[in-house]
Amino acid sequence: MLIEANKLSIAYDGKEVVHQIDMHVKKGEILTIVGPNGCGKSTVLKALTRLKKPTAGSIALEGKSILKMNTKQVAKKMAVLPQIRQTPEDFTVEMLIRYGRYPHGNFTGKLKEEDLNVIRWALTKTGMTHHKDKKLTQLSGGERQRAWIAMALAQKTEIIVLDEPTTFLDLSHQLDVLELIRDLNKNEQVTILMVLHDLNQAMRYSDRIYMMKRGQIVAAGQPNEVIDQLKLKEVFRVDSDFYTDFRNNTPHFIPHKMKVDEDAPTCIVKREKKIH
Repeated sequence: MLIEANKLSIAYDGKEVVHQIDMHVKKGEILTIVGPNGCGKSTVLKALTRLKKPTAGSIALEGKSILKMNTKQVAKKMAVLPQIRQTPEDFTVEMLIRYGRYPHGNFTGKLKEEDLNVIRWALTKTGMTHHKDKKLTQLSGGERQRAWIAMALAQKTEIIVLDEPTTFLDLSHQLDVLELIRDLNKNEQVTILMVLHDLNQAMRYSDRIYMMKRGQIVAAGQPNEVIDQLKLKEVFRVDSDFYTDFRNNTPHFIPHKMKVDEDAPTCIVKREKKIH
């Protein structure tokens, strides 16, 4: 396993918000964490990436305790893109991507030819070469997200961790970013760990999914094993119809009743339809 968490608990201000969870990330997969707002998804990501110290349990990165590794060691193994990011207003795309090479540099911070080659490769791979001299403030939301992914790619890590990478993007840019993520996974053998809000996108782009509710994992497995009508009602309080797109064998759902009364009797009829 690349990452393995056992009996992990996490607290904020003395209140436990994640309770005794087990989670693992396999080499070469796209693993997505889903769940309602406030269920602990991003908190778990922070713990797995050493940004938040757990109150109990253990986290191993390639068999070693991540809490005993120094920052540079972790940065050579794992690139992390948090949900909220800040950069100086005059930063260009290339300046941002250069930061991805710092874990591999010496104490002078001077970039070598190898670093410059990796930066050019990351620009090309993310389709950002012609934007390299633009300021981040001049880019669209989708282009900015690609620039940040290019920075993560330039770290040359086995794992890229993304916290809601499609937030604030319109639908076309959401799909553009997710297609890029899948391309990096399939063609560059980068393992992806991410949190997604959109469950249909999670089913389409993930190899495995963990579903959380109130700080606990309530389901784990392949997308069609985790996200179904009963789980959507139990976790998200949503009644839904499920369909299968047989062009890529991907399930997706359409909600038809929101804010279901949790105390009401459950009556769900599964409708399985083909989309040609």
